[in-house]
Amino acid sequence: MVYVFTFSNNITMKKFSAQIGSGRDGHDGNPAVGPIYRNLLSKNEFPPPHPDLSTAWDSFRLSAEKHKGNKMLGWREMVDGKWGPYIWKTYKDVHDEVLHIGSALRACGAHPGAKIGIYGANCPQWIMAMEACNAHSLICVPLYDTLGAGAIDYIIDHAEIDYVFVHPLKVKELLNPDCSSTKRLKSIICFTSFTEEAIQEAGNAGIEAYSWNQFLHMGKENPSETAPPQPINICTIMYTSGTCGDPKGVVLTHENMAMFISGMNVFMDQFEDKMTVDDVYLSFLPLAHILDRVIEEYFFHKGASVGFFHGNVKEISEDLMELKPTFFAGVPKVFDRVYEGIQKAIEDLIPRRRKIFHLLYKYKLFWMNRGYVNKHASPLADFLAFRKVKNKLGGRVRLMVSGAAPWSEEVEEFLRVTCCCYVLQGYGLTETCGLSTICFPDEMSMVGAVGVPSLYTELRLEEVPEMGYHPFSDPPRGEICLRGKTLFSGYYKNPELTTESIRDGWFHSGDIGEMLPNGAIKIIDRKKNLIKLSQGEYVALEYLEKVYIITPIIEDIWVYGDSFKSMLVAVVVPNEENTKKWADQNGYKGTFTDLCSLKELRTHIFSELTIAGERNKLRGFEQVKGIVLEPQTFELIPGLLTPTMKKRRDKMLKHYQEEIDDLYCNLAKWK
Repeated sequence: MVYVFTFSNNITMKKFSAQIGSGRDGHDGNPAVGPIYRNLLSKNEFPPPHPDLSTAWDSFRLSAEKHKGNKMLGWREMVDGKWGPYIWKTYKDVHDEVLHIGSALRACGAHPGAKIGIYGANCPQWIMAMEACNAHSLICVPLYDTLGAGAIDYIIDHAEIDYVFVHPLKVKELLNPDCSSTKRLKSIICFTSFTEEAIQEAGNAGIEAYSWNQFLHMGKENPSETAPPQPINICTIMYTSGTCGDPKGVVLTHENMAMFISGMNVFMDQFEDKMTVDDVYLSFLPLAHILDRVIEEYFFHKGASVGFFHGNVKEISEDLMELKPTFFAGVPKVFDRVYEGIQKAIEDLIPRRRKIFHLLYKYKLFWMNRGYVNKHASPLADFLAFRKVKNKLGGRVRLMVSGAAPWSEEVEEFLRVTCCCYVLQGYGLTETCGLSTICFPDEMSMVGAVGVPSLYTELRLEEVPEMGYHPFSDPPRGEICLRGKTLFSGYYKNPELTTESIRDGWFHSGDIGEMLPNGAIKIIDRKKNLIKLSQGEYVALEYLEKVYIITPIIEDIWVYGDSFKSMLVAVVVPNEENTKKWADQNGYKGTFTDLCSLKELRTHIFSELTIAGERNKLRGFEQVKGIVLEPQTFELIPGLLTPTMKKRRDKMLKHYQEEIDDLYCNLAKWK
């Protein structure tokens, strides 16, 4: 790999992306746009794609032929009241089953172009249903496992779904009388088998209900030739829940998927450590979300293995220890919990060992910052302290990737040092088929950044005058705009939103980026979460939440502002363990819920937030002026978060409207 170097004051700096052109100034009401950035491997033109890979079906079919005996899909079953070891299906097993499932769909009347829903948690049947769609040019429409019947009802109707594969735990929601669009369904297929009651309910609605084995048998009895898709055919309509309004159906073609895979192949080939058929991925992020989907598509392309979590995210450590994955992907909230767990273990060490840990940390970080790769920066520190951290993740992890939301630099740096593996961020959206930018492993100058444009992506920054962001400022800042081979076709049955989002061929992400001197992009803000307070000051809510969330006594926080008010308020979920510690130290007793009702705790947390704000130089109007304590985590309250753990701000306001109104009323009295 050849890097570009710039020289200034005798300092050498690597440049990791190529700048194309110079951009243009704003004029006649049009915003300024910065230069175009590309991956260095695409500096002059996009490399040719893989010659035999033009659809998602090509990817799986070729792997099944090449890696017949390799383990492909793994799962755990309950044995004597405990979760047993992983059981595996090989690529040949899966391919054969996919052909039968596809034949059964055709026998039921599904023709190329029909929409097939898949509803439930990640499991082998989810993947086999997806691949059966690919084999017959059917359109896979994931139904969110984390959303309620309202969204399911909307998607089935909006996407015109006729057939649904469903997890047994989701059958009740699918057949819920409130889910009126279910009546349009012709058949539902359970990942396992239906209860007699469910079969009767489906029959009453005129829906054929099949167990997985019944459907397999139907396919065997009625074999059908595959009807492979063309690159321009729709592969999936993936609905994004967004942070407000109805879900949006993102249309991704087979070409989008194939170009993502081809791009990852070329990008990965430049590094010394290669992905092999022995790599193993733990699947627990929703398959209905693009991040997990494209990771698994790439693993299947490489003939590697995917093991599914047993269904309870809180017990994922058990799956880690049993599966021993080599690759682990998550959202920042997942890694924040890993970080908090390590910090707790450090606090519990005796003072001498704690001091040794911190000395080893600083020593290894020193050498990593000077260019030494993780495994060579300090083998002694890894042996004495950090291998224990790696063992908590199963002991074999080679790569950890965070996506879906910006990540704290503090947490990223800490995990890079202590996890004894590559740790990096990526950035992308459903609209860009997942990966728009990616960091380089072991490149410490990218801590806090989301990397450089992926192989078939172009990126530029566009001026956002109301926020003061300009692509020609120092540093360059603006809304991230993207185009390329993995860009979606549009929003299903929503040409207005498509036209609004894609202008002059560029998709406007709504994310605010800063171009770093090394050519990497850093996410610093969110355009849509900017609000103007009554005194005319603009406030970026997500940035404030990022500042406050590091406070140890806080588990989560939602900051709210009203354009008719001059002050910000927040709903805070306290960290249960640290709250109980505070209670013990201050002589308070009771359950966690009882503690959250204490005025003294509220005062303490408010004080901690104020200190965090001052430490990060927040301006007075950016500091929250009142808080409400919530003992339940937001993820346990239905509908408040998207599948990628982003806050649905309209739903949050609706849920906490009464408390927010009371808070503002009290603040007005105190003024």
